[in-house]
Amino acid sequence: MVYLIVIAYLLLTFGASLIGSGKKANNAEDYFLAGRSIGPIVLFFTFIATNFSAFFFLGFAGQGYKIGYAYYVMMAFGTAFAALSFYFIGYRVWQLGKKHKYITPPELIGEQSNSDTLRLLYMAVMVFFTVPYLALQPIGAGYILNELTNGAIPYFAGAAGLTLVIVAYIFIGGMKSVALTDVKQGLLMFILMFAALFTIANDLGGLQAANQKVMNLKPELFSRAGGGEYFSKPKWFSMMLLWICCVPMLPQLFMRFYISKDLKSLQTSTILYSLVPTILFICPVAIGVMGHLSFPDLQGKAIDQILPLMLGEHAPLWLAALIMTGALAAFMSTLDSQLLALGTMLTRDVYARYFDQSISLQKEVAVGKMFIIAAALLGLLIAWNPPDTLFAIAKQAFTGLAVLFPCTVAILHWKQCNPTACIISIIVGEAMLLLTVLGILPSGFFFSCDLIVPIILACTLIILAVSLLRPKIPSA
Repeated sequence: MVYLIVIAYLLLTFGASLIGSGKKANNAEDYFLAGRSIGPIVLFFTFIATNFSAFFFLGFAGQGYKIGYAYYVMMAFGTAFAALSFYFIGYRVWQLGKKHKYITPPELIGEQSNSDTLRLLYMAVMVFFTVPYLALQPIGAGYILNELTNGAIPYFAGAAGLTLVIVAYIFIGGMKSVALTDVKQGLLMFILMFAALFTIANDLGGLQAANQKVMNLKPELFSRAGGGEYFSKPKWFSMMLLWICCVPMLPQLFMRFYISKDLKSLQTSTILYSLVPTILFICPVAIGVMGHLSFPDLQGKAIDQILPLMLGEHAPLWLAALIMTGALAAFMSTLDSQLLALGTMLTRDVYARYFDQSISLQKEVAVGKMFIIAAALLGLLIAWNPPDTLFAIAKQAFTGLAVLFPCTVAILHWKQCNPTACIISIIVGEAMLLLTVLGILPSGFFFSCDLIVPIILACTLIILAVSLLRPKIPSA
């Protein structure tokens, strides 16, 4: 039964991708950006499906198990507020992209700043920090398929198999295939995540009764600060800032700003996106909290498997398998977009610019596919032996990408911005992250805030100071 459900889902996914391949791509915009023709509903679904990943399904449940409902409040409202930065950045990206035919984020930044150095540095940061986040998707798929089949499908075989399927349908139709499969995957994710919550809660005696039992056992999971007093006020502020700054810097989301057919579609999808987290994010967090009733002593990486463990314990096999296809949908809808974004950047910003400036569309697509395969293999290499919990991996990747936020805002909205200022700000920001990871710079050194606060402050001040001291640069 499990195999039939998973196979049926994968066949449906391929069916959607074939629709994307129906119209032949006549230029790079057709293949990489779906001809900039995506309307508000498809754009909305591709936004949420791209952003809600293995981290949403497994990482949220794991952090709900560890921290409690405070994690839901922070993530729901932080992600909703990120929609503000979506439109603040997105409408300028759409305008400039349409006018100058930009396809990748580094193209826009490099051309608008007149700096090849900034273009390459910007791309390098995006690639470097997207790869570990990309690896979360096969990690999650491996966990899910291993649990669903009671170990019949080994962890890494499941991770590799799902990655192979995704690479195949990206090859078929590019961005159009990705966007159309995102609609199906987004709908599936919505429906099945709610089904998971109510199925598990019902088996535990109802949502209210189950939560009351957990409250009697671990009341800290219902407090404002969460388990272990995790969310101090500086931590709250830090995490809110992190989501606002990092989400639009994810390359797969940045490229979504280009594909909207008009500004109204972008505005509509952004408004809808801001509403979704407050409704949807409660589901995995609540499952994680209730997980203490069935699995009270999980530690470390094991907490990331609380959702499939709870389904295995409290749902019939066929329903657990169906619900877990929702998780697979989340993984696939993020991984396909990450692979396409990385392949596009490496093709256009490195190969086509420095090795073959007269590249044909056919060769550009072929080279992009080779880079997609390379990125997929690199993600699987990390997934072979996952280094930490999903939350820890994601947080470091998000912080590294958030370093680009002040530079991006300045390039888009401030004519006096100097590329040297942006280059220095990025180097300083990433150096601060590296020093913290190495333990040289103590965490919480800035008024007990997470590292994101001093990073954004330092990067912003550097851009302001250097740009004001040096002559203005002409805009592209």
